[in-house]
Amino acid sequence: MNSDLYHFLVEAKKQTYANEKVKKILSSRKGSFDYEYSNDKMIYHDTYFGGTKFMGEEVVYSSNDTPIWGMNYYGITLNENLSEEAMDNALRPALMKVGEDRILPVRGPKEYMNNGYRYTFEVSGDLDYFEGVETISKDEEKIYVLKCHGGIIKR
Repeated sequence: MNSDLYHFLVEAKKQTYANEKVKKILSSRKGSFDYEYSNDKMIYHDTYFGGTKFMGEEVVYSSNDTPIWGMNYYGITLNENLSEEAMDNALRPALMKVGEDRILPVRGPKEYMNNGYRYTFEVSGDLDYFEGVETISKDEEKIYVLKCHGGIIKR
C-alpha cells in the first residue's frame, strides 16, 4: 500500500467535508459543492451534487496535476426527517475519525456511536481497488446508506 497516499487521505478528509469549520471552495461544475485540500506533494478534490440524495467524486492529484486516485459515491437519506440531525450527530463526527482504526481511510471507522446514532462502514479491497457501504441507524432503524468504490488511476 502507498503509505504517502494513505496518510494524505487521512489529512485531506479531516480538512474537508467532515470538518464543519472548513469552507467549501468555488463550485467546479454547475450545481456542485466542492472542497479542496493540498500539501506539497498532493491535491485532494471532492465534488458532490444534491443533499438528502447525493452523488460525488473524490480525486487525488500528484503535485504535477496528474490524477492518481479516485472514489465515486452515492448516498441517500432514507428518513429525511432526520437528515441534518444525522449528519451533525453521526456522519461528520464519524468521518473525522478516519484513519483511527485499521480499515481503509476512504470514509469513516468501522463503527461509531453518538447520541443514539450508529454509524458503520464496511469496505473490501485496498487503495488500489475497493468498494464499501456506509450506513447510519437511529434506534435500530436504518436512516442513511452510501455506497462507494474507487482506486488507483493509471493511464
